[in-house]
Amino acid sequence: MNRRNRSFLMALSALATLLISAGGLKARSAQTAAPQGSREITAEDCTSTKLGTGIPDSSIGEPVAGVTLSAPRWVAAAGNAPAHCSIDGAMAPVDTSVNGRPINFRVVLPASWTSHAVQLGGGGMNGSIPGLTGGEAAALLQRGFAAYGSDSGHQQGGFGPRGGGAPAAAPAGDWSLSDEAIKNLGYMQMKKTHDAAMVLMERLYGARPRYNYYVGSSQGGREALTVAQRYPADYNGIAANVPIVSFSSLMLAPEWIRIQEKPAANWVTPAKTEAIRAEFVRQCDKLDGLADGVINNYMACRATFDMSQGAADRNPWAAKRCPNNVDPNPQDTSAAACFTDGQITTLKLVYSRYKYATPLANGSKTFGMWVPTTDPSGSGLIVNARFKGQEDAAATAQNHSHLGVLGVTGFLMKNPSANPLDYTEGGAFNARREEISAWLDSTNPDLSAFARRGGKMIVAIGTNDSLASPGAQLDYYQSVLDKMGRSAVDEFARFYVIPQTGHGLSGSSYTVNGDGAAIPAAQIPSRFDRIAMLLDWVEKGAVPPKSATVTGNTGTLPLCSYPTYPRYNTGSTAEAASYTCKE
Repeated sequence: MNRRNRSFLMALSALATLLISAGGLKARSAQTAAPQGSREITAEDCTSTKLGTGIPDSSIGEPVAGVTLSAPRWVAAAGNAPAHCSIDGAMAPVDTSVNGRPINFRVVLPASWTSHAVQLGGGGMNGSIPGLTGGEAAALLQRGFAAYGSDSGHQQGGFGPRGGGAPAAAPAGDWSLSDEAIKNLGYMQMKKTHDAAMVLMERLYGARPRYNYYVGSSQGGREALTVAQRYPADYNGIAANVPIVSFSSLMLAPEWIRIQEKPAANWVTPAKTEAIRAEFVRQCDKLDGLADGVINNYMACRATFDMSQGAADRNPWAAKRCPNNVDPNPQDTSAAACFTDGQITTLKLVYSRYKYATPLANGSKTFGMWVPTTDPSGSGLIVNARFKGQEDAAATAQNHSHLGVLGVTGFLMKNPSANPLDYTEGGAFNARREEISAWLDSTNPDLSAFARRGGKMIVAIGTNDSLASPGAQLDYYQSVLDKMGRSAVDEFARFYVIPQTGHGLSGSSYTVNGDGAAIPAAQIPSRFDRIAMLLDWVEKGAVPPKSATVTGNTGTLPLCSYPTYPRYNTGSTAEAASYTCKE
């Protein structure tokens, strides 16, 4: 599907930095190591004369129909932000239909460059260039990193044009109907942007970076995994937080829930939120040796509620079933509320692996869905409305919508106005489902090419994530271990899990523990410096521990590698030393 990377060693001078072809980084050695000093540029270098007005199509490793560059801008140093040269570019699509879209990209080139570069990932459905001088990128810019990123090949409404200004009028056509735009989002824009950035660094500094990284969260986390899977020669290290690994299925998953709830009897209403949360905590809080309102033992808890594991006729919700299947008080919002049989079937769907009609990309047969959480209604998993196509919906009811619904109506159904609840697993859209899965899903468990070239990766997820799918993330971790073996994975990757934290990897304890006692909410320690950890591993050979430490306002906890969790032993519950990472 994708064009394989073509790499070759370019001639070296005695003091030159190792040059890397547009196809990828070559392994470093003592003989080819770049100088440790930085390369300096000034405002006089930040010109179209130096950087050019375009880039040859032949320099880009995936198809484009032309690359144009805007006039570069010099930004003077201000506060802690170093001076830098910023240049925007646009890659014309090969798709000349009304639905085709360019890739808008930006490269930030510091005045004092240390032969380092970082590609920043996007978020949500993308559509705008990520911030290259703020957040994690700001600290890297101060360290002499060049930074680059793109809008991934489409322009979401409301973000405005490159360089600021009022939002442009909506273009004709719809990018979600362009296969090229979908493939750009899925993987090609990362390669195209990388290759353009390499050319610009070589033009300005006279060399390509010795170290190149990909850093992202959520959609950007998926992108980070994608480049390790598809373009392993281009990066020395990746840092991926909460990656949406099974992207095509994540966009469908909210529709699976609403389709399950088409019969009114199956509708899990917002009134049931507290009862769901309380039942998870009742059954799972103490599985980690401590009744503290935190479900640390995510593996055992998931096994309890995932109907794809254990006896098929078991019912983990039996204790909460309404007597005689009649809800005496549907408006009860307390933890004592019960569930009807129809509601229980929906809960089983949400917290069990979803089986595909046919295998998808990389042989995937299921989507992990969600794992037991103290935020069961987050990100629209539970809704307070009925939608077109559902029983008892009003005549004026709207189609169901959510962040990724365009991936269902546009990518899959090829009709952005379609009702996503018309989807049927294994039905008329199945062939298209397989096709877009191959473009969008970052589920390839074979990372051996990335590992062989010395690449390192640090991935972290949170089990309370309602926006991504912790179940799919955990299943991807397991698939890599199954494919490559634990010892091989430990040589190049850390797969961390921070229990009961959400999409931003933060969280707190529930206010009722597994014994039913009221307790104060406490922040769950979750801070760790993934960038410093990754750089030290790649550049200094400092191997990060499989059991590291996360910090917070209330203490510390172990940062455990999948499938282990923080098991309480004895001592202060606010100190990592009181816990052991246990499987």
